Formats: sequence, structure tokens, C-alpha cells
Amino acid sequence: MEPVLGLPALVVMAFLGLNSVKVTSGGQSRLVERLGKYDRQLQPGLSFVLPVVEKVVSHESLKERVLDIPPQQCITRDNVSIEVDAVVYWQLLEHARAYYAVDNLQAAMVNLVLTQIRAEMGKLDLDQTFTTRQEVNEALLRELDQATDPWGVKVTRVEMRDIKPSAGVQQAMEQQMTAEREKRAAILRSEGVKESELNAARGRAQALILQAEAEARQQTLQAEARASAATRLAEAIEANPATAEALRLLLASEWMAMGEQLAQAKGGSVLMVDPQSPASLLAALKGLQQGQT
Repeated sequence: MEPVLGLPALVVMAFLGLNSVKVTSGGQSRLVERLGKYDRQLQPGLSFVLPVVEKVVSHESLKERVLDIPPQQCITRDNVSIEVDAVVYWQLLEHARAYYAVDNLQAAMVNLVLTQIRAEMGKLDLDQTFTTRQEVNEALLRELDQATDPWGVKVTRVEMRDIKPSAGVQQAMEQQMTAEREKRAAILRSEGVKESELNAARGRAQALILQAEAEARQQTLQAEARASAATRLAEAIEANPATAEALRLLLASEWMAMGEQLAQAKGGSVLMVDPQSPASLLAALKGLQQGQT
């Protein structure tokens, strides 16, 4: 008669059978050791491991993950203390290499990132840390990806989230920005005053030009009016002999008064007239009188 297994033995066998069945999800990885030595990596799906002989020693995700780097005190090239924090995106490409190459992968990566951040900040002045952030991110990405390659890790992106100078430096920066704003405001005010004065000067110059043009136009019109009046007078004298005789009598009295003015004129004066033209004589006398006044 064959021996019948007892209940404890059945329980143990059932437990071992359940533990030998492993279901690996997509994007996951399991490492199996056989008798303490690495044997294989379980692929997504249903897998079996030998009880007692084989053991799953590591279960990791192969998806891209985020590593939050805590704030770190750094010293810039110009000896300014700043606080920097960052975030690193990474992916596990070779599970076995990462498991056997480094004891605590995430802790090792955090320390590596902090070291690289301090090194990069030490190469820059304070102003450069704000203006060259993208270049620093790219440099950190290259250096971290190269450093983590022996661990089977791929660093896909590095982002520096915040850069905070010390309280004293922040106060000095605020004072500097205030001074810069006041300086720009003063420059704008002075430029406004200058532009206003230039506009006023241009306005005065334009007014003088317009006034001079008006005066010149007025003189031209007066000269044209005098010439026209003289022409009409000459025509009237030539058309009416009686008018010419009356004009000669008038000019006789004008000659007597003009004679006295000619005698008193400085340096002498010359009167060029046509004795046969009363109109020409009258115009000459009028011009001489205006020149003497």
C-alpha cells in the first residue's frame, strides 16, 4: 500500500508551485539567480522558476523615470553662494548590469548629479547661471549620460528647476535692478525734454521762415503796386495834356523843396530823370525823398 502524503506536505507543495509561477508585466524586468549566480532575465508574460534552486533577486521598471534632486548649495566662479535643485529623467536599459554594477542605483545617481551640478556652477559667474541655463542642462545631460553608461542607465533629460542666491545677494540684485530702472526712467525723461525743446526750436524756426516769406511777399506786392500806379499815371498824363501841365506845376513846387534837401545831403546826390516825362520825374523825386528820410 503506497503512503499517502499528509496535509502539511500538500500545503508545502502548493506553496512552492505558486511561487514558481511568475507573471511579468510589460515594461517590467525580473532577474533570476540559480544557486546564487545570475542566470537570466524574465521577459514580459508567464515564466517559471525552480523552487529552492532559483530565486528572483530584482524587479525593476524599464520605463522612463523621474529622479528629483534636492536643493544643493553651490559656489559660483565669482564666489557667490546659490541654491540649485534639478530633475533628471532616466531609463533602465540593462537591468542586470545596473543590479550588479552598483549597490543602490538611485542613491548613486543622486550623488552623481549633485557632484556634476556643483562642478558646472563653479565654472560660471552668477549672471551666467541665469542666462546660460539651457547650456548647463545640455552639459549635465552629456556628462551624466556618459557617467551612468557603465550602469546600463540612459539619462534622457536634465532640467535645472530653480536657482536661488542667498538673501544678501538677492537684496543686492533687487537694489541693482531698482537703480537700473531709475536710470532708464531718467534717460527717458531727459530724452523727452530734449525732444520737446527740439520741437519748440523747429516751431520757432518755421515761424520765422513763414514771417520772412510773408514780409518778402508783402514787399513784392507793394513794389508791384507802386510800379502799376506809376504806369497808370504815365498813361494818364500821355492821354491828357492838361493833366501833364498840372503835374508840371506840382513838380515845380516839389523841385524847390527837394533842392534844399539835395543841398543838405551828405556826400551829394545825383538825380537821373527824363525832363520830357513828368511821371518819371515825379517817381524820381519820390524815391529821392524816401532815400533821404
